[in-house]
Amino acid sequence: MTQERTEGAGPYGKVLLTGASGFIGSRLRDALLDGGADVIALKRPGSPEPKRGRSVTATYDDVATLERIMREEKPDHVLHVAGATKGVRYDDFRQANVMPTENLLRALRAGHPGVKRFVHVSSLTSYGPSTKDCPVCEDDRRRPIEHYGRSKLEAELAVEAETTIPWTITRPAGIYGPGDVDYFELFRAAWRRVNLFFGNRDRLGNHLYVDDCVRGILLATTSERAVGEGYFITHDRPVTWGELQAHIVDAMPHRVLTVSLPESLVTLAALGGELATRIDGKPRLFNRQKALLGAQEAWCCSGAKAREHLGFEPEIDHAEGVRRTHEWYLDRGWYRAG
Repeated sequence: MTQERTEGAGPYGKVLLTGASGFIGSRLRDALLDGGADVIALKRPGSPEPKRGRSVTATYDDVATLERIMREEKPDHVLHVAGATKGVRYDDFRQANVMPTENLLRALRAGHPGVKRFVHVSSLTSYGPSTKDCPVCEDDRRRPIEHYGRSKLEAELAVEAETTIPWTITRPAGIYGPGDVDYFELFRAAWRRVNLFFGNRDRLGNHLYVDDCVRGILLATTSERAVGEGYFITHDRPVTWGELQAHIVDAMPHRVLTVSLPESLVTLAALGGELATRIDGKPRLFNRQKALLGAQEAWCCSGAKAREHLGFEPEIDHAEGVRRTHEWYLDRGWYRAG
């Protein structure tokens, strides 16, 4: 049965959200609910029910079910956050990042072409690396260098080819914050009294606290100027890994030893990750594709367009964002686990 929009549902109305159980998606879900939205999480069979809001169940390859959901629910906005950062072959990334995007748009065209906006959450990796002196901007040529970035670009191209559904693309930079498992490794190492570098101490990048990322996505969702546009969502001042990890060290209650190891060890570790994958078939986050990402001089992007079009300005500096993130890990026992 179709559920009517929640009365007083704020500027977002009814929102169909993918990836609601993930790092960014869960924070986005909570922000939408706190803003009065009626949030429906699209979850896969067997996935847990969301802690807040309601859900519908479908697989992304089942276009008929997706179409029925769009027709019955009639969401005002569809926010597509779900995706995969780990895989073995390019097709693994295509099945997780491209096919769902294509099928959600297909289902909207058939079941609910009156949707106000389809917001696709992509990634800086769809553009590829930058130099230290020249951050990429939205008008630059996109040149991804590995499977994940190429799949995000292919998904973006599918969105940009859409002529029926109003769309917006957001491209977050490196996002950290409570619940993240990737940056957590840096926090856990510091908790264990080691601040570790593998030849990357002076490499530059844009990083952003997750709640600022969520604000940027929501601004893009409701801005009429954002229809048919794409935006980097980022903290405008890039920092080196040395600077970012110094904030992590400062957040710790004890002394931390800084250790700089040769970059060649990254290649050995990446080969080890791939060997383990060959043995058990499970994709690892660390492999030669990811090592290639880390080997670049810089991953910098400009936030000028989002600032001009959306009025987006980050509110949380890195020292505060790292402090909040550390306290979240500490309070929930993440340092003691494993």
